[in-house]
Amino acid sequence: MDEANSYEEQRRRQIEQNKCKLDELRLHKLSAAVRQAAAKPMPTKLAVPRNPRLDAPTRRSGRIASLPEQPDYRIRKANGDVKTESPDPVPVYATNEERAYAVAKAEQLKGQLGSDHPTFIKPMSHSSATKLSHLNIPVHFTQYLPVHDEMMVLVDEVNNEFDTLYHITCQRRYSLTGWRAFSAYHKLLDGDCLLFQLIERRKFKVYIVRASCYNNNDH
Repeated sequence: MDEANSYEEQRRRQIEQNKCKLDELRLHKLSAAVRQAAAKPMPTKLAVPRNPRLDAPTRRSGRIASLPEQPDYRIRKANGDVKTESPDPVPVYATNEERAYAVAKAEQLKGQLGSDHPTFIKPMSHSSATKLSHLNIPVHFTQYLPVHDEMMVLVDEVNNEFDTLYHITCQRRYSLTGWRAFSAYHKLLDGDCLLFQLIERRKFKVYIVRASCYNNNDH
């Protein structure tokens, strides 16, 4: 019995000591403060008034305001962003009669030039005339050309020269890279037909037959 009372007394003293330590550290007050702060509602954010100047219409001078509205060439993407681009010109396509006329005139010119220098005829599509930076060369004509990439010169009918790169791809396709400078300078169009004459190992003489000339001739 005395042992039981001694144990209870020792336990009571231990509890009293622990409570004193808690009071000294004030942990129970700290935990109560944390619970109280968590229970408080978050403060409401006040709306910032909008600057009325931002809603005012953009000022324009009288001279600019009197001008007609310019077309909007901006392209809107799916995400709403705006991309500004210059509008492409409306493509002009030759009729079948105009194409046939240009090819026939090129064939006629080929016969007049003779066979001293190898030639090939290349009708122009819309892409090759106005967009592509390279021009494909017929495979049968490559027997007269270098066996590896080399610079070549295109000479027009008034002896203007244009540098291009004769390029052979891994798929054994043959083309003149840098072609766009020549086609843009001469304003080539769909249906025009070109006659290429290899006058030197790395130089072409290029003759242009315009499809539009079909409308200027009697048939």
